[in-house]
Amino acid sequence: MSHTPHEILAEFPEHAEKIHALRQSNAHFAKIYEAYHEVNRAVHRAETDVEPRADEDLENLRKERVRLKDEIYALIVH
Repeated sequence: MSHTPHEILAEFPEHAEKIHALRQSNAHFAKIYEAYHEVNRAVHRAETDVEPRADEDLENLRKERVRLKDEIYALIVH
């Protein structure tokens, strides 16, 4: 299992300029971008045992991270 954070710019480096532009111009995108990073940091802290969580809680956080990532990607390519 990887304990590397899944930062959006690392996940979609080819879309870095568009991501930056959307963060500046689209309030909804900026909101879900920040929500993704909050969830991603929580997953990372749980996976590295900085803030341990029950398996079910961690799984739910991972699912939320994927949901947000999918929504971000949809907005990037739209």
